Amino acid sequence: MLKNKNIILGVCGSIAAYKAAVLVRLFIKAGANVKVILTADAANFITPLTLATLSKNPVYTQYFEEETGVWSNHVELGLWADYLIIAPASANTMSKMANGLCNNLLSAVYLSAKCPVMFAPAMDLDMWKHQSTQSNIAKLKNYGNILIAPNNGELASGLFGEGRMAEPEEIIAFLIAYIKKDLPLLGKKVLVTAGPTYEAIDPVRFIGNHSSGKMGFAIADQFAKLGAAVTLVSGPTAEKSTQHLTRIDVQSAAEMLDSCRQHFKDSHITIMSAAVADYTPITVASQKIKKQEGELSISLKKTTDILALLGTQKRKGQILVGFALETEQEEEHAKAKLLKKNLDLIVLNSLKDKGAGFKTDTNKITIFNKNFDKKEFEVKSKTAVAVDISNEIMKLLSK
Repeated sequence: MLKNKNIILGVCGSIAAYKAAVLVRLFIKAGANVKVILTADAANFITPLTLATLSKNPVYTQYFEEETGVWSNHVELGLWADYLIIAPASANTMSKMANGLCNNLLSAVYLSAKCPVMFAPAMDLDMWKHQSTQSNIAKLKNYGNILIAPNNGELASGLFGEGRMAEPEEIIAFLIAYIKKDLPLLGKKVLVTAGPTYEAIDPVRFIGNHSSGKMGFAIADQFAKLGAAVTLVSGPTAEKSTQHLTRIDVQSAAEMLDSCRQHFKDSHITIMSAAVADYTPITVASQKIKKQEGELSISLKKTTDILALLGTQKRKGQILVGFALETEQEEEHAKAKLLKKNLDLIVLNSLKDKGAGFKTDTNKITIFNKNFDKKEFEVKSKTAVAVDISNEIMKLLSK
């Protein structure tokens, strides 16, 4: 859930600041990217060096570092974060947040943040119960900020009661639960194929195509963001996923077929965006073929049509999506493929469209459903195209 999430941890002046070290460690262990903002009072309880070492990032303490001349851009930090978590949140900082005061870096980042903001108060019992504190908390919640309620327990003053900051493990669990509740595909299994296949001629050479895998990886990442358990079967590519998923690397069409057969039966949604070879050499030379005079002929045989095979095995309730990359009579060929291979949707690319096709960071698609209803999209980044594709698939799930 937290892999590659960008988290800013704001640490305020409180004895509970020592828990920030454990919290940062847990975030890093979960795969998150963490930047820490330490208020001046917080630095009396825990050192920037400790948090910088654990977070693997410099710790921010003020707008401007006089010794280095570095300015901390609060707007940039606010936009970077997927989540801003203030823990411990002192009564002083909560008062600033509630009333729009902005006299330190943390309060400036808070006012600039576009992401969900969570705050975990920590203070003595009487401070927690004071009417002004409760009024500020009510304001913060009304603004859309999310309270991570304190626990009952022994306090630094020796009193026993409410005001003890939630434990780091509880904050992690709270954040994960928050993320999960807005994930529409939680519990769903999604199979995605991406990239080319390489069909060996000899130990050195192969038959391949220009697919980079960018589109398939963008689709896999998008479905992982929606909470699905994604299995990505990828041909040879330099692309890397930004999300937590299961990646299976293959070389040939036969290897991709084996992996798809294995995982298709358990998948709720399958999106076949790989550019699978239609033909493969009948015989693969065991040694490198030497250059000779005259022509060289290589006999080819058809590969198994993976998409068509899965279409025959599709069960009620499964969604199967194919891609069609065409150079002529694009729509006619796409519709025929949709029908012949028992697909629920087909995504059409044309190599004639500027900004579409292999190796580009953009794409232009048209989607057809079973009724041949057509939806055209503008040229967009492949990340944005993946969102469009996921939205059309989500419509099928809601029917």
